[in-house]
Amino acid sequence: MKNNIFTEGAILPKLLKFMLPVLFAMFLQAMYGAVDLLVVGQFGTDSDVSAVSTGSQIIMTLTNLIVSFSMGITVAVAQRIGQKHPEDAAQTIGTGLIIFAITGAVFTVISVFVAGALADIMQAPEEAFDLTKSYIRVCGGGFLIITAYNLLGSIFRGLGDSKTPLIAVGIACIFNIIGDLVFVSLFHLGATGAALATVIAQLISVIISFFIIRKTKLPFEFHRNNLKIKGRYAAVIIRIGTPIALQDFLVGISFLVMIAIVNQLGVIASAGVGVAEKVCAFIMLVPLAFMQSMSAFVAQNYGAGYTDRAIKALKTGIAVSVFFGIVMFFITFFHGDLLAGIFSNKPDTVSDAWDYLKAYAIDCLLTCFLFCFIGFYNGIEKTKFVMIQGIVGAFLVRIPVAFLMRHIGNGSLFLIGLSTPCSTVLQIILCFVVYIRFRKSITSQGRQ
Repeated sequence: MKNNIFTEGAILPKLLKFMLPVLFAMFLQAMYGAVDLLVVGQFGTDSDVSAVSTGSQIIMTLTNLIVSFSMGITVAVAQRIGQKHPEDAAQTIGTGLIIFAITGAVFTVISVFVAGALADIMQAPEEAFDLTKSYIRVCGGGFLIITAYNLLGSIFRGLGDSKTPLIAVGIACIFNIIGDLVFVSLFHLGATGAALATVIAQLISVIISFFIIRKTKLPFEFHRNNLKIKGRYAAVIIRIGTPIALQDFLVGISFLVMIAIVNQLGVIASAGVGVAEKVCAFIMLVPLAFMQSMSAFVAQNYGAGYTDRAIKALKTGIAVSVFFGIVMFFITFFHGDLLAGIFSNKPDTVSDAWDYLKAYAIDCLLTCFLFCFIGFYNGIEKTKFVMIQGIVGAFLVRIPVAFLMRHIGNGSLFLIGLSTPCSTVLQIILCFVVYIRFRKSITSQGRQ
């Protein structure tokens, strides 16, 4: 843990050393979801692919809500470590564990008992409706496990440790592949089998991770009496995490609306977008990894009062991320059919997926700026702005443009997909405006 202090030393090596395990963990997490679709695409029907696509988007939206809210723990713990108050970090974690146990239980009830309504809201194609409902219900039944799995990663990233979450994801990925091969290819359970594999894999990962954690030297002593909700620690978690969670939830809703729009075009288009979304999970890995890493890195430095160092970290992250954004643009725009072909052997599905991916290729050039900014603003506790810019982009641009292109674009998935980069452009403009104001305020404080 002594090597996880970000307030001293050269920025780029420190940032990359922390970011690379995050990147690998996210790659494995993307593989985790991709294997479901890959195996179902090879051994199931278009209806199974559509069910996994639609159902996983719903589960992902709820899971992202957990992950986003847990950013309150990541930032709060990182700031306490930067301020050298490890006892406060311990109590923050203990309070957070209770809060998220309650949250996971609530999401379990929602997913299990409202699965049919969720599938209906998503306009799941008739042929895939029952399969979609089953996928949501099975995954939702394990939401306490999903919550614990994701919460562990958030806590350790706050402590400056990105390697332990990598191990946890690696374990889950291995067992998920085994589960998919058993339930989908061997027992032919289709979408339901993929859901079973997901829950069981994460359960095994959580159990093994707890054994690993017990042998890890923490920067504080954690006792059972830390496992209680204390008002001031809960207030910090909620203050930081709620705007991020609300923003990610509403942005997730906007993507669900886009899926619902596409589902109206039929099961082939639905399957194609499902394949495209799995490809997107890979092409967006670098900027997403920088976003998560930036939050913890900046939070430590901001908590210690090193604002200039936090700003330098932002610029460093953007510079590295831009390079990868350009590479992913060319690969995705000009060879998206090869990427989509990994997940489906059906020509029509691959064609629709590539059409949709061309729009995301454009977004690759933009998210390297946006995601680094979001990580930076989370780290300095400007989470209300993060919420506002996300909601503005989603509901003033992404959804209206998607609806418009659905009606005037003759069913073109590329035109519908363009709603995403259009939204990103507006969000980047807002981020630059706030950044300029932030720098001016820092300069004026320095003069005083």
